[in-house]
Amino acid sequence: MSLAPPPTYDSKLMPRPRAAGEGGELGRTLQAARDRLSSRGGLSPRFDRELLAQHAAALTAAAMVLPLPVALTGLALSIFTGPLPAGAWALGALLAYAVLMVICRQFQAQDQATLDPRRWRRIFLVGHAAVGLSWAYFATLDCQTCGPAGFDLFQFSTLLIVIAVTAMVSSPLRAVVPLAFAPVVAALLLEVLREPEPLLGAMKIIVVASVPFFAVVAERLRRASIERLKHQAEKDELIAELETARNMSDEARRRAEEANLAKSRFLATMSHELRTPLNAILGFSEVMGNEILGPVGNAAYKDYIGDIHSSGQHLLGLINEILDLSRVEAGRYALHEEAIDLSVIARDSLGYVRLKAEQKGLTLKAEYEPELPALWGDDRAVRQIVINLLSNAVKFTPRGGVVWLRVGWTAGGGQYVSVRDDGPGIPPEEIPVVLSSFGQGSLAIKSAEQGTGLGLPIVQSLVQMHDGEFQLLSKLREGTEAIAIFPHSRVLEVMPAIEDYV
Repeated sequence: MSLAPPPTYDSKLMPRPRAAGEGGELGRTLQAARDRLSSRGGLSPRFDRELLAQHAAALTAAAMVLPLPVALTGLALSIFTGPLPAGAWALGALLAYAVLMVICRQFQAQDQATLDPRRWRRIFLVGHAAVGLSWAYFATLDCQTCGPAGFDLFQFSTLLIVIAVTAMVSSPLRAVVPLAFAPVVAALLLEVLREPEPLLGAMKIIVVASVPFFAVVAERLRRASIERLKHQAEKDELIAELETARNMSDEARRRAEEANLAKSRFLATMSHELRTPLNAILGFSEVMGNEILGPVGNAAYKDYIGDIHSSGQHLLGLINEILDLSRVEAGRYALHEEAIDLSVIARDSLGYVRLKAEQKGLTLKAEYEPELPALWGDDRAVRQIVINLLSNAVKFTPRGGVVWLRVGWTAGGGQYVSVRDDGPGIPPEEIPVVLSSFGQGSLAIKSAEQGTGLGLPIVQSLVQMHDGEFQLLSKLREGTEAIAIFPHSRVLEVMPAIEDYV
C-alpha cells in the first residue's frame, strides 16, 4: 500500500498567485503614512507638499474674486489721487496677483509626489512678496487735497482687510504675512516718524501691529491644518494596516481551508485503504474462531483469535467514524432523505446499546411522544445520531447509573431526541473541546474507555446537515444531556382531507 498522494493532489493545493499589483499600492500608502509620522518634527516632505497643495488650491479658488477688490480699491483710490496714480497702482497689483496665479498653475501641473517642496515654497514667497510691494506702494500714497484723515482712514481700513484676507487664504504656507507685508510695515513706520498728527500715527501703528497679530493667526491655522493632516495620516495608516490584516486573514483562512480539505482527503483515503486488510482480518479471524475449516487445537490460540476479532471490530468502528467525519467535512456526505419515524429509530437504537448497558449494570429508560408525525430526513444519518448519543451515554455512565432517552415535540413545532445520563459530567470550559474533532473531556478520559473523540462532532455535523441544532448541557458530577433538535420545516404534518362538494 502506497502512502504517496496522487499526481493531482499537490496541484489542487498550490498557493494562489498574487494578483498583479496586489499589495503594491497598499504598501506604498502604508510606507508613506509611516514616513510622515516618523519624520523629524512630525512633518515630512509629503506633509509640506500637501500644505503647498492646500495653499495653491486656496489661491486658485480666490482667483476669480481677488481682481474685484483690487479694482474697487483702484476705483476708490482714483477719487483721492486721480486716475493716473490709481490706475498705475491697480495695474501693478493685478500684475503681481497674475504672477502669483501663474505660479499656482505651474505648481498644480507638477507631479506632486516628486516635486521639491522647499523650492516651491520659496517661489510662492517670492510671488507674495511681489504682491506685498504693490500694497507697500499703496501705503505710501498721499492725498494733499483730501479732508483731515479721510484718505488715511481709507488706507487704514483697506490695509487691515488685505492683511486679514491674506492671512486666511495663505495660512497653509508659513511666514507669508510677515514676508509679504514687511515692506508695508517699513513704509508705515517711516510715515509714523514724520507724521505730526497723533491720530494718523496711531492708525498706522495699528496697521503695523496687525501684521504680527495676523501672522500668529495664520500660524495657528497652519498648525490646525497640520493636525488634520496628521489625523488623516493616522487614519490612512490604520486603514492600510486593517487592509493588510484582512488580506493576511483571508490568505490564512484560504490556506487553513486547503489544509483541512487535504486532511479530510487524506483521512478518507487512509480509511478506505485500512478497511481492505481489516475486513480480511475480521473475516479470517471469524472463520478461525468458529473453527469452520477444522479445530484450532489450542485453547490459547482460540482466545487470541477472539482478541484479534474484537480488536479488529473496535478498529473498524474507529475507522468508520473517521471516514464519516472526513466525508462530512469534505462535503461528500450526501443525505438520502425520506419520511422517517423518529420514535421507531430511537427504539431500534436503544436495542443496539441494550446489551452493553446490561453488561455495565446500567438502567435504560425511554419516553416517546405519542403519535409523532413523520420527519423528513436521512434514516441512516438520524440513526447514527441517536446511536452515537446513546453509546456515549453508556460509555461514560458509571456502573449502576441510569440513561434516559426522550423523543418529543419542541416549542417551535419541531422534534427532538434527548439522551441524558448521570455520569461524571463535563466542566463548562471543556464543552467546546468535547465538540471539537478528536476532543475529549478530562474526567471522561479518566473514568471511561478510550475513543477517538469523534462521536459528538459527527452528531453535530449531521444535525446541522438536517438544518437542526445540537445542544450539549452538562453539570460537573451531575450528568450530561445531549439534545438533537430538528426544525419544524422537516416535520411532515398530515393535511386534513378535502371534502367533495356536489
